[in-house]
Amino acid sequence: MIYTTILVQLDIDSPATPRLIFAQEIARKFEADLIAVTAGEASMLMSPAESSLAAATILRQLEDRINELKEEFLAVVGDNERATWRAELDDPTRAVALHARAADLVITGASAAAAGNFHRTIDPGTLILSVGRPVLFAADDLGVLKGENVMVAWKDCRESRRAVVDAMPFLHNAKEVTVFNIAEKGTLAARDGAADVVRFLMKHGVKARSQLMERDGLFAGDSIIVAADQLGADLIVAGRYGHGRFREGTFGGATRSLLGSGSFHRLLSN
Repeated sequence: MIYTTILVQLDIDSPATPRLIFAQEIARKFEADLIAVTAGEASMLMSPAESSLAAATILRQLEDRINELKEEFLAVVGDNERATWRAELDDPTRAVALHARAADLVITGASAAAAGNFHRTIDPGTLILSVGRPVLFAADDLGVLKGENVMVAWKDCRESRRAVVDAMPFLHNAKEVTVFNIAEKGTLAARDGAADVVRFLMKHGVKARSQLMERDGLFAGDSIIVAADQLGADLIVAGRYGHGRFREGTFGGATRSLLGSGSFHRLLSN
């Protein structure tokens, strides 16, 4: 697994530069192409008499904002021929999922400007389910992702196995990888599972070890966050747990905790 093309999602109501710089540094690290995608769509509740003029006004505003973001994009990437721009007047989650067919990794993050307005920013849970690619949720401060100390939040399920493979470029570059496992179904089974993952990683040239935690009264997601903080992890890798759409409250608690923890960079796979 290598990252040859990275897609970064840019919120239509937020400055493009911080997230674009963050993604550009990761693309440089992996010598990958970079695709920037922004999208937004009109959402209107009005009478038919009002709708035509209002729709035209909102669409014009969206187009103006897209042009502003494109200028910002060009100012950041300069003459980099490996960086390309794409924009859609469409649902942002749907647009990113569509263009992710051209990428190995999707980068996004939290949007305070349009939180919960999925006509103007992505729905994180739906994106994970629909994109078919690993999604890197940048920490809120968009600090540099060194990827030196990576924690794999392991649970013996398909999604976790997928996440380990999807994150392999980061794991190869890490100085230390910790496979963190919570003993949900017995200590012996948890230890054996983590040991298998460590052996798998080591056979692929990854410096890995395991850490097992007994159930301590915390929810799984909270345990992951606490352990990542104690380890000094600069990236958490995890599978998406649970089923359904995040905004309908049917994601697993661990995934909700990870998506809500903006102190860490988090790579999630489905």
